[in-house]
Amino acid sequence: MPAETPPKRLVLLALTAAFLGIAGGGAAWCLLHLIGLITNFALFHRYGWSVPSFRHLPRGPGLIIAAVCGGLVVSFLAKWSPVIRGHGIPEAMEAVLTKQSRISPRAAIAKPLSAAIAIGTGGPFGAEGPIIVTGGALGSLLGQVVHVSPAERKILLACGAAAGMAATFGTPLAAVILAIELLLFEFSARAFVPLVVASSLAAGMHVLLFGSGPLFHVPTHSYAGLGKLPLYVLLGLVCGLVAVFVTKGLHLIEGVYRRLPVKEFWHPIIGAVGFASVGYLVPRALGVGYDAIGDVLSGRIAVAALAALVVAKLVAWWVALGSGTSGGTLAPILLIGGGAGSLVGSAIATAAPGLHVSPGAFALVAMAAVFGASARATFAAMVFVFEVTRDYQIILPLMLASVIADIVASSLMRESLMTEKLSRRGLRVHAEYEVDVFRTTQVRDVMTRDVATLPADATVADARALFDRPGHSAYPVVEDGCVIGIVSRSDAIREGAEPTDPVTSIASMDVVTVLPDDTLLDTLNIMLQEEVDHVPVADGAEQLVGICTRTDVLRARTQQLELEQRQRGWRPARKRNDVAGSA
Repeated sequence: MPAETPPKRLVLLALTAAFLGIAGGGAAWCLLHLIGLITNFALFHRYGWSVPSFRHLPRGPGLIIAAVCGGLVVSFLAKWSPVIRGHGIPEAMEAVLTKQSRISPRAAIAKPLSAAIAIGTGGPFGAEGPIIVTGGALGSLLGQVVHVSPAERKILLACGAAAGMAATFGTPLAAVILAIELLLFEFSARAFVPLVVASSLAAGMHVLLFGSGPLFHVPTHSYAGLGKLPLYVLLGLVCGLVAVFVTKGLHLIEGVYRRLPVKEFWHPIIGAVGFASVGYLVPRALGVGYDAIGDVLSGRIAVAALAALVVAKLVAWWVALGSGTSGGTLAPILLIGGGAGSLVGSAIATAAPGLHVSPGAFALVAMAAVFGASARATFAAMVFVFEVTRDYQIILPLMLASVIADIVASSLMRESLMTEKLSRRGLRVHAEYEVDVFRTTQVRDVMTRDVATLPADATVADARALFDRPGHSAYPVVEDGCVIGIVSRSDAIREGAEPTDPVTSIASMDVVTVLPDDTLLDTLNIMLQEEVDHVPVADGAEQLVGICTRTDVLRARTQQLELEQRQRGWRPARKRNDVAGSA
């Protein structure tokens, strides 16, 4: 758990986060325009900065050639900076958990460049993942330049990542929540305040650079009424299964690539041939696909064409991302989930027209449900879809379907889209927020009160006799009830100590005590700093009232585990003879 942050330090973090918010907005603008430039040049053979729609993508051998060239460049960049492979969020999580939130300058350069090349040459990715990682890299680099602790550097990394997402989509709330759920692994004032500052300024940069208004415009839908909620329960079940299928399918494809008899360098090139071949058949499966998502939500794609687009997007994304090509996950999953939801809505509308089901409404809910269940970021997904559509009516079915999808996915797969790669490397991510029992438990609740002590006039022989009996490995030395030292077993058997020597000659006289009202966290910190296993407990008058050991500290954790054990309910169990007699 984080320590108390002084106000001046919090202000410094907030000011640094403000800089990251502005820088994240600039990075998002640069990356999106770089993607547009490369896309127009490589695929449409023209000059332009805006990302074009793939609705009228020219087909021909040039499509595969461009993808292969892009894959080759990505492979060379990955050889220079291996961390850029994939969508990057697992690598950012790994940097937080194992590398003190340090990301190399190479990654800050190679990640956005490789993503722009991969997406610009047809890669079926979104730009949000690379932008998030780029922002996180900026925060990490800034945290390596200024004098901060590793914990504060983690906050700056998360601020940069949140700024990248907020600047791309104009979703400051979702950016804050996603950073907390996937990167910070803590919720505290020192983390929350800088995150809000960075995200709000980055969202302001989004308005300045890209304009205001929702990212996706959706027709008005009717969600109200309990009568339609069972349909969204069904949708949540379907979305949970889709999330499992999408995630496990990606892991399967990654396993296939690992077993290929070629070097990893060639994987992005093989993936390029694969996704370009899919795009040759279904061009809208390539690229960022934001316009395709808008068409799905508006119902402008026929059912058969939508089914083909969903399958093509899924296969192309699996093949591309599984190869280690740099790209994002959010936009593809939004399209896949939204398309699946629209197909379910269309099926229900055809089977039961009297229910007046809107496929676009189902698509909107399914986008959040599938992404939240896949990434185990359900809360962030719900807020994200609300922010990009600004459709308040969506909240109720969105919440219901999303949590049901999360339950289904959690019960069918152990790892998420973001953590499977880390688990394969032996790193388990614990993302549950719970009370720190060491911070909330006082020493008086676990200390040993009946303490065996040695008087100040005791001898070394007395100490050795005490250690011969079962008990602690250290005992306080007291005089008039006050602690003046402590003797350990190693002190008693020290070479050169004579049995008749006073115990004070071998005792550690610079003894540290704690108060009964101190927390176990304070006590544990003292044990670690002083490298001791026993800490005497004294009252305000410095009178010994107990001793706290490492075993006592761990006892608090045992008590917390006992709270997870099931208890018998208030209804008494009926005896068998009572049941037989009533029969």
